[in-house]
Amino acid sequence: MSRGQRIRTFLIGLITIIGAIFLIRYRSFAYELILFVLAIGFMCTGINLLLYYIFMAKNMVDGKVIFYKGIILFNFGVMSSSITNVPKIYILLYLAVIHAFSGLIEILRAKEAKSYGAKSWRLKMIHGLVNIMMAAFCIIFVKHQNTAIYIYCIGLIYSGLMRIGSAFRRTTFMFIR
Repeated sequence: MSRGQRIRTFLIGLITIIGAIFLIRYRSFAYELILFVLAIGFMCTGINLLLYYIFMAKNMVDGKVIFYKGIILFNFGVMSSSITNVPKIYILLYLAVIHAFSGLIEILRAKEAKSYGAKSWRLKMIHGLVNIMMAAFCIIFVKHQNTAIYIYCIGLIYSGLMRIGSAFRRTTFMFIR
């Protein structure tokens, strides 16, 4: 990672943490803002994958997988933008499913990295377990009003700390100048 990438990663992590603290402090409109951010994030990622499929991955091996991922993520974004008026229990379950799925994928990636002998498998495993714990907290505290806000903000703080940590981690690649 170059010096500019390290600075950018550090700043994104810091902005993420500040945004999470802002959402915790101003809980009155945080619920709608969280849904808006989730919807925009899913839709942008879905559109990005669809454009990648159209211009690059159409003739690649497993190119259709990228196409299907793009459609599914775009649909998640549309669904996220349309559920602002439903009870908050559904949002918590939605957030729990996202965290559980993400945690499961990360644990599987950690097992794969361990089988290849990579040194970063422990960090991936911890990341996956934290996501599974977040999903469990969503289900356990489903009756509380602000649980979705707190769970989302804890996830943002954790993500920001991981970004800051990766900005200071040594890379194993050699740079030629």
